[in-house]
Amino acid sequence: MPFLLRDFVTCGLSLAVVRLYGRAKDMPGREMQVKTARIAVIGFGPRGLGALEALAHRLIGTERRIEIDIYEPGPHPGAGPNFAPSEPAYCLLNIPNRDIAIRPPKGSRVGHFAQWQDRPVDPDSFPSRAEMGRYLMARRDDLFAQGFTKTGVTCRVLPASVARISPAASGWRVQSESGSEARYDEVLLTLGQPSVALDAQWAEWQEHAARSGAEVAQAYPAAKLRAQAATWQGKHVAIRGLGLSTYDVLRGLTMALGGRFDTVGYHASGREPSRILPFSLNGHPPFPKPQNAAFDALFDPTPEETAGFSQAAIAAVGTRPEAAPSLISDALLPVVVRILTPQNVRAEQIENWLDAEWSDPGAQDQSPPLETLRHGIDLAAGEVAPSIGYTVGQVWRKWQDAWRAAFNPGNACPQTAKRLIDFDEGLKRYSYGPPLSSARELLALIDAELVDLSFATNPEITNSAQGWTLQVEGHAAEVSVIVDAVLPAPNLSGIVGPPLPDLISQGFLSPLSSDLAAATAPDGTLRGRDGRPVPGLCLLGRLALGSVTAVDSLHDCFGQSADRWAQGVIDRLSG
Repeated sequence: MPFLLRDFVTCGLSLAVVRLYGRAKDMPGREMQVKTARIAVIGFGPRGLGALEALAHRLIGTERRIEIDIYEPGPHPGAGPNFAPSEPAYCLLNIPNRDIAIRPPKGSRVGHFAQWQDRPVDPDSFPSRAEMGRYLMARRDDLFAQGFTKTGVTCRVLPASVARISPAASGWRVQSESGSEARYDEVLLTLGQPSVALDAQWAEWQEHAARSGAEVAQAYPAAKLRAQAATWQGKHVAIRGLGLSTYDVLRGLTMALGGRFDTVGYHASGREPSRILPFSLNGHPPFPKPQNAAFDALFDPTPEETAGFSQAAIAAVGTRPEAAPSLISDALLPVVVRILTPQNVRAEQIENWLDAEWSDPGAQDQSPPLETLRHGIDLAAGEVAPSIGYTVGQVWRKWQDAWRAAFNPGNACPQTAKRLIDFDEGLKRYSYGPPLSSARELLALIDAELVDLSFATNPEITNSAQGWTLQVEGHAAEVSVIVDAVLPAPNLSGIVGPPLPDLISQGFLSPLSSDLAAATAPDGTLRGRDGRPVPGLCLLGRLALGSVTAVDSLHDCFGQSADRWAQGVIDRLSG
């Protein structure tokens, strides 16, 4: 399959890359000495970008020649749908500017995110996901125009979806949905979250909506939801989910329709729904992050504490599931004691909190939703003394890089992995929290009697003539629209979008256990149904949860997992 000049031009790739390929072709003696390897990357969002940056860095100064085909049907290669530059500016990251540390490759002309900005950056503000998407696409352009020119790499983006991946002689055959085929030595899957089968609840609601004239909608793309919401004036709208995505949905139902927030509260435009009812299983909104760097510094571990945690985490990953919790808790305890000593919090209280968290993550937060929201705002603003849970969560957030570095290459047994993953996931209510401004907006919408949390905690939902009835403790509310703001769990059994179901049925893609996602080696190589590595077939991202941890972080896309994959490619192609 020859590379054509038009392939590079239509994808916005530098002509320098084309010329590099042309010079290599004109050197037949060199062609005989160095075999050209072929790699396919399936899906090209931030994780695929991070992987190729890592590979390009390792190829500088080598004689290796590689042809890379990137299969990405979306309009924003390198950013992907989650960071599409076309998404509304009100969809915010949950990382403040001061904490964005997506390290650019050495020699990058784009630089760090803050350097790339064309205006002064408030370190305590939270950028939009669209803004991050534009940065990622600038990184992509720099990689294609400059990063690969120092190597023997040629690369093209194919605007196509992949229908099937199957074994071929000494490699893999990739077939696109149009029917075209190509053979590769290596295939990397960086698909993000593929399509999954509708859960029973949502499938039933979708069918009822079609029969009754009610509506169901998805949180994303946010621009599409905003257009749908323009017809919901005066309606009652429910939102399934009370996590980070819910804040984007709320802005799409308010700010996007002309409303505005200020220090007084929310000022309606009159085009909003008349009532918005978010709900979830536990009804708890996540706790906001500390409002500024000065307050956030209170939760900084010392270098010595971080080194001790890294050692404890490595030991926990390699031990039995019943022994792992105490190793992690013993590393957390002295840090939390040090931070909370001025509040006269005893070590015994912290130990009890950690024990309860390991036993049933998240269960010890039992306050009503509105009380939880107000308390979270006070905690993030520093208006009340930090609680044990809030302190543990912020320390855990600051240890995410060390946590991934310990867990991801550790090959934990499934039982230990499950125990540790549950603890990490439970702490996300603190460590992955929204901006304080988002929590205050939710409170302002409640004060304006536009949002109601009375039905937030696992309501009973039944069909009605106009839509659905939500019931909690004898109280009922009618809605005619439900918006889904819940991200599907990374469960392999529910995936319906090609090419993964076919790989699963063939045994090339297999879960680590019944309640964890794909089994992979530290470099991303898939482990088949028999537990053996599947040569040349790799996967990075949230569909490997259990083999890796903290997969929903943007920083993870540009971290050590990408480095290990890139080094694995070099090692395999050199063998």
